[in-house]
Amino acid sequence: MNSPASPPPVSRGAAWKIVASVVAVTGAVAFLLTASMKPGMEYYKHVDEVMTNTDAWRGKRLQVHGNVVDGSIEQAKGTLLYRFKIESRAPRPHAIIEASYNGLVPDTFKSGAEVVAKGMLTADNKLDVAPDGIMAKCPSKYNADQAKPGLDPNTVGKL
Repeated sequence: MNSPASPPPVSRGAAWKIVASVVAVTGAVAFLLTASMKPGMEYYKHVDEVMTNTDAWRGKRLQVHGNVVDGSIEQAKGTLLYRFKIESRAPRPHAIIEASYNGLVPDTFKSGAEVVAKGMLTADNKLDVAPDGIMAKCPSKYNADQAKPGLDPNTVGKL
């Protein structure tokens, strides 16, 4: 019986070249990934997460999720400068952050609206919202509390 010929062993010098090439390529790819992600990196956080550790988030680009505090929206007369407060609601721990914004706001931006505000936390722990940095959620048209009496929710959509 003839056994198949095994390939000749790789020389020590060739093995080092292969290892060095793999390490260099892996390092270059890792460097390019980290260098390209840092400028555009934004952190998505709820109000309570930001306010419990303000030092960690100060100066970083944030997307802060919460609800506009009722009656907190103030607009400087004749300008597009707004100041308002955003709060976290149950089941999350309650926290409030003050925000300022200069620009047009969406039609759905009002007291109680659920919002995501993009910006940076300032030295005085306020959110400085970026231009076009307010996204307000559209209110839901369905409210379980206002469902028609006598309507079985298990049969809806099956008729």
